[in-house]
Amino acid sequence: MTASINVGVLALQGAFHEHLKLLRVAAIRLKTNTDIDWNFIEVRTPEELLRCDALIIPGGESTTVALVAARSGLLEPLRDFVKVHRKPTWGTCAGLILLAESATRTKKGGQDLIGGLDVRVNRNYFGRQTESFEAEIDLPFLHNTGEADGTAPFPGVFIRAPVVEKILPPAAGEQLSETLLRDTIVAPARDPSERDLDNVEVMARLPGRSRMLEEKFAMMGLDDEIGDIVAVRQRNVFGTSFHPELTEDARIHVWWLEQVREAVARKSGGLQERIMASVT
Repeated sequence: MTASINVGVLALQGAFHEHLKLLRVAAIRLKTNTDIDWNFIEVRTPEELLRCDALIIPGGESTTVALVAARSGLLEPLRDFVKVHRKPTWGTCAGLILLAESATRTKKGGQDLIGGLDVRVNRNYFGRQTESFEAEIDLPFLHNTGEADGTAPFPGVFIRAPVVEKILPPAAGEQLSETLLRDTIVAPARDPSERDLDNVEVMARLPGRSRMLEEKFAMMGLDDEIGDIVAVRQRNVFGTSFHPELTEDARIHVWWLEQVREAVARKSGGLQERIMASVT
């Protein structure tokens, strides 16, 4: 007996094909451990989003993605998906920017945000396209996944990447203090279906670069720990500064699908009801 879970990849712009490729690899790896029939969907319309139990917002150009989403009637449904219905959502690079509650280095009115992560991100923190780089990253959350290479460093690809500049206190409404900052935009409020809000977890840091730029580090008020924050999670929402989809390494996709499976199981009805429905 199997249950079906639909995972969407926002396919308005950016590296959505690459995510779909690694999701299929991850699903094959999980076949021996779960009774899940994974379906992967390219999402371009509100109707396609409605079919999804979880969603990936890929890397690309965040301003373009937000503009196309607004014009196609997807922006408001995306906000409801993430912030009201609390369905599992993962954003990579531009996706992280869109999922942040606050973003700096942005003129007001120049970028729409979805929100969902109580963080302030600094757009293009690592510089222009020509300053893109790769770096090995230690990802502690992969260490206990059962994967043979779980403790090996992950190949991080950073392309005009953002960084999490500040962890914000959990807020059900708008991050009002952020609206006072210059060149900063804030996601609109949504009334969540569940009131208990978790703190943001720092899932990974890129060591060294902040300490090399001490003046910039102090001016931006980054956390007083070594390294830039490049991965965060807050309950159902996960974000990475880097592009796992531009590698051949499916470990994060395997881990995230496990998180999706657990989230669906916690929801009302859970997986058992889906399994029973599939055989009746």
